[in-house]
Amino acid sequence: MPVVTLNGYIEIPDEDLDAVLAALQKHIDATKAEDGCIDFEVLQDKARPNRFNVSEVFKDIESFEYHQERTASSPWAVLTANAVRHYEVTDG
Repeated sequence: MPVVTLNGYIEIPDEDLDAVLAALQKHIDATKAEDGCIDFEVLQDKARPNRFNVSEVFKDIESFEYHQERTASSPWAVLTANAVRHYEVTDG
């Protein structure tokens, strides 16, 4: 079964940046604990502090979809509701 990857970045508005930074590690830890998560990184861009580079790898589409569903109703979703996301998802 092919792995699913997501790569890209998220742009956080100035007014949400402190809250996102405070919650980021909890979001990372929760995702890494998910069954099927192979790799998950969210790294603040050094040149643009409102940009976070995102890289995700899940063992299959079911694991990826579970992650999407879980995070859609999580505190992270509330904190990043005003963010602009630029992602590319591939499988295979």
